[in-house]
Amino acid sequence: MKIISYNVNGIRAAEKKGLFYWVKEERPDVLCLQEVKALPEQIDLSPLTSLGYHVHWHAAEKKGYSGVATFSLIKPDKVVVGMKNDKYDNEGRILRVDFGDISILNCYFPSGTSGDIRQDFKYGFLDDFFVWIKKVKKTRKKLVIVGDYNVAHEEIDIHNPKSKNSGFLPDERTWMTKWFNAGFIDSFRYLYPLEVGYSWWSYRANARANNKGWRIDYQSITENLSSNLKQAFIRSEVKHSDHCPIGIELEL
Repeated sequence: MKIISYNVNGIRAAEKKGLFYWVKEERPDVLCLQEVKALPEQIDLSPLTSLGYHVHWHAAEKKGYSGVATFSLIKPDKVVVGMKNDKYDNEGRILRVDFGDISILNCYFPSGTSGDIRQDFKYGFLDDFFVWIKKVKKTRKKLVIVGDYNVAHEEIDIHNPKSKNSGFLPDERTWMTKWFNAGFIDSFRYLYPLEVGYSWWSYRANARANNKGWRIDYQSITENLSSNLKQAFIRSEVKHSDHCPIGIELEL
């Protein structure tokens, strides 16, 4: 099973840059998009549905904001929208699909870059998400939690480790360490402990051309899936967004 996660920073804008042609070539079994910034009826999805993809969507109440969408070649046994918390669900941040005993969660964690209010909102989300996922794990033992976490974990994950900006703050990094000590594996770092790979670049100062990026997108898997993990990759050459796609391959 090839699972790809991609913050497209607006699915309509990304589609104009060839997103759907790329999906046809890559053909993941499951495609998880974040920050779609649209309702499904606002875009022609026939290029994907004609390939056999089932479409699942969690849009934000605010138009043109946030939202996640999951496309799968296999029809899920179950789809769960949100985390049953209106504060976060109103922003379209979580979408779960179940295939047998495996659940894939498509997640878009809040950003704190716009100021203290949203940074506090982000910290609240991280704490609440951690508690909520422990409840999910009681009934769904095999989890794949993909998406834009909006945090670079270690110094190797950011071009400027002296950064004091949101996304690399001590409390955020401590939360990531807690996360990966709670039964989850950073799939890319698990296979490539010393490889530098970024998934997001600022639009400023020609950052992408100079590869001054951050790795803030992850595919976490529960430890009981470690033997199934065959590949993890970052498609840094793919350019429909300020992020790039990341993926894993599980042998099931």
